[in-house]
Amino acid sequence: MAKPRKSRKTEKKKIKNWYAVLAPQAFDSKELGEVITSDEAKLANRIIPVSLMDLTGKMSQANMYTTLNFRIKDIKGKTAYTELIGHKLSPGYIRTLVRRRRTVLHTVKDVSTNDERTVRLKLISVTKDRISETMRKNLREAIDAELTEASGKYGYYELMQEVIYGKLASKVFNRLKQITPMNRVEFRKTELKENLE
Repeated sequence: MAKPRKSRKTEKKKIKNWYAVLAPQAFDSKELGEVITSDEAKLANRIIPVSLMDLTGKMSQANMYTTLNFRIKDIKGKTAYTELIGHKLSPGYIRTLVRRRRTVLHTVKDVSTNDERTVRLKLISVTKDRISETMRKNLREAIDAELTEASGKYGYYELMQEVIYGKLASKVFNRLKQITPMNRVEFRKTELKENLE
């Protein structure tokens, strides 16, 4: 005797849509790429990493090793709008800065902006030669003074552009080289302190 057929429940396939992802106005609202999803709600707070070279279209050593992180904050129609939440240098590039017979200082400092944002700055400073503990202390004090001076001076996107394009690192470098010969000063990472709901 033939068995009765079991009725299969047919699941409706969710239609997937493409969304253009745009950078903030500070980066000329450039398109960062496209994302696909069947549920628009899943796009909220997604992080989009983009190399600085892809964003600017300029090939340089700094641009190649710098990645910017953007978070999707708003969706209108088929467009996702983002906010910059930080940047980082590639570990491989950082390793090229650290050589034998040099002193490496790591600094972490939270800096405020004049539009009431807080950014955690992570700085690496490399001297040309090994230095004494007293000299290290002097360098740390000079770094802290320079970053404290920057605190509250810039708006959020102004500060991030000072960091990303190396202007603030140059100011720190020029201050430190008055104390001891320096090889390099780089902001290896920044993180915006966010209130995610």
